[in-house]
Amino acid sequence: MQTSKDNQTPSAQASDTHASVADTNASASGKRFTVDSLVNAQVTFMQQWLRSQAGSLSIEAWQWLGAQPMNKYLSTDDLQHLVNDWLLSQPMSEVMRTDIRDILQTVIYHPVNDNVPLSELVDDTQIETLANYVGSHDEQRNVLIHTLVGNETFADLLTQTLYHAINDFMETTLDKAGGVGKLMKLGRSSFEKATNRNLDEKLQTYLHRNIKDLTRRAEANAQEHLSNEEVARLLVTGWARIKELPVSHLQTYLRDEPGNSSIDHIEASIQQSYNRLRLSPYLHSLVAASIDTWYANHQDDTIATVAASLYVDESAMAQLSTAILPLIHDALDSPWFTAHIREMLQAFYEQPTIREGLALSSH
Repeated sequence: MQTSKDNQTPSAQASDTHASVADTNASASGKRFTVDSLVNAQVTFMQQWLRSQAGSLSIEAWQWLGAQPMNKYLSTDDLQHLVNDWLLSQPMSEVMRTDIRDILQTVIYHPVNDNVPLSELVDDTQIETLANYVGSHDEQRNVLIHTLVGNETFADLLTQTLYHAINDFMETTLDKAGGVGKLMKLGRSSFEKATNRNLDEKLQTYLHRNIKDLTRRAEANAQEHLSNEEVARLLVTGWARIKELPVSHLQTYLRDEPGNSSIDHIEASIQQSYNRLRLSPYLHSLVAASIDTWYANHQDDTIATVAASLYVDESAMAQLSTAILPLIHDALDSPWFTAHIREMLQAFYEQPTIREGLALSSH
């Protein structure tokens, strides 16, 4: 937390620093400095001076860094090693995976989702653009229709559904028909013996053959009559029916039970795919090509130009500098920084030429 002294302007803090040093000099007037006392005085002065100048120094440092050409300090090989040896070589930590799951849990089940419609996430114009795109591609539209209507899996499913419905209807009807029902069951048995075929099997074969023909006709009709405009209209109409539903409606497609959480399953699936891809030559090839492309586009830029593409400019750095000033001040006052400064200054004054030239006592 910043103190009132931390909030002073650099000029005011510099005045405080000079006054403090002046007081030290005044109190030491008439005394002969030893190496240790001089080192201590310099350590105090450096800490106070750096505290007073930290804000302006950080901006000046950014200005200098931003003016440097990126290719002077960073090569495409450096970027390749950074991505491959640091990011891709290590699996995502369990701590990060837990954080991802917790954040997804918070976002998906946040109460605000009850009051926000889906239309706030996706604009109508986006749906219209997507619908027109899908509708304007005949080949993809026909593939979609075949997948939904004309594939054999759909025909098999429909065959089994109709067979069970017919069989259930017949069994229920025969049981309620009394003597007539028993007579019909006897006729069924006689038919199977005479034809050496199971009636159920024959029924399924008949349904399957005819349903496959029906699905082919339905697919042909859909591809012939379902125009591009109709496809687009259906997508837009479908969106219009759900766009005012709250975002929380998506929760109905998820499970949030102990040991059976959809979020856990989603995160685990993404993690499994990531761990497989991050080590694959395929992904490494794409990453290498992407880095080469990016570096070729920006290798002549300054660091400030590259940072500006991420909206990091001098104004942003000024705000960052203000935010981290308390951290810088604490670091300057920390025991480790004080110890390193003292060790450096002592090493300087212990040089024979310096000691001899200043004629200072070591005690």
